[in-house]
Amino acid sequence: MRAVVITEFGAEPAVVERPDPAPDPDGVVVAVEATGLCASDRFAWRGHDDGVVLPLVPGHELAGRVVAVGPEVRRVAVGDRVLTPFVEGCGRCAECAAGQAQVCPDQSQPGFTHDGSFAEYVALRHADTNLIGLPEGLDAGGAALLGCRVATAHRAVVARARVRAGDRVLVLGAGGVGLAAVLVAGLLGAEVVVADPAPAARERALALGAVHALDPAELPGDGGFAVAIEAAGRPESLTAGLGALRRQGTLVQVGLLTAAPVVPVPAMIARELAVLGSHGMAAADYPALMELVTSGRLDPARLVTRRVGLDEAPAALAAAPVPGEVVVVEPGR
Repeated sequence: MRAVVITEFGAEPAVVERPDPAPDPDGVVVAVEATGLCASDRFAWRGHDDGVVLPLVPGHELAGRVVAVGPEVRRVAVGDRVLTPFVEGCGRCAECAAGQAQVCPDQSQPGFTHDGSFAEYVALRHADTNLIGLPEGLDAGGAALLGCRVATAHRAVVARARVRAGDRVLVLGAGGVGLAAVLVAGLLGAEVVVADPAPAARERALALGAVHALDPAELPGDGGFAVAIEAAGRPESLTAGLGALRRQGTLVQVGLLTAAPVVPVPAMIARELAVLGSHGMAAADYPALMELVTSGRLDPARLVTRRVGLDEAPAALAAAPVPGEVVVVEPGR
């Protein structure tokens, strides 16, 4: 098969020929229809993730069709169209049994702990625990985003922040997760405001339903927000988000931070603010998200701005992110 392979952190990877993967006893091999280029893929490529060992095929956000199954797989068959949460739960621990595979202590992640989906084929682990069926007519590029950024935004907004109709929600960072949060919070009837330093990213947020978009420098202190979703991964963004919350407001931290933030603990105590982490979404929680998609209320393909083939993927991964852009790699393109 053809695959994008990282051999040196920070150096542009190459498309090379590799042997087709074989499934683990409880795993499958999927022919990749589409895979998203996510900000965390660049984290892995730059070497910011301690668990990454090279050489590595990146990519963790995918949709495709099962072409091989291991002998222990019972729920998934060859020919099934599927996606997987980027966190593959082991299916054996107490967390997985409770439907909380996103915090599985023995989790694996394609593109981080093992070869990922910037390839014609990808091997996925613990298939019966993790794989989610996809409707035949659903756009592959949009479907791929359900594996990470849309699911991550959904859980952050719905399960962690518990956003309700009429809530004022501040989304910090209009990258893939932030833009998905705009869509999800808007569906709930929230008033969504986006803060991002890039004018193009702010324009994308407005086009997707944000009622207002501003530069983070313009954020007011105690801005009256019930919820802030930090999706930028910038320490100063977390601090600004806490400052913009109303009393007893909640900040959900989604963005991966490369430096320690300054957390205003005295203000958190005095105003009873809450800070929650959110890490993807378990397969057990996908039915509600998939109902939104299959009913047509949520179209993840609206987030996609550019589609490239496998040969273009190395340059796209190594390039500086374009504000507001969401790139999908389609190996068959």
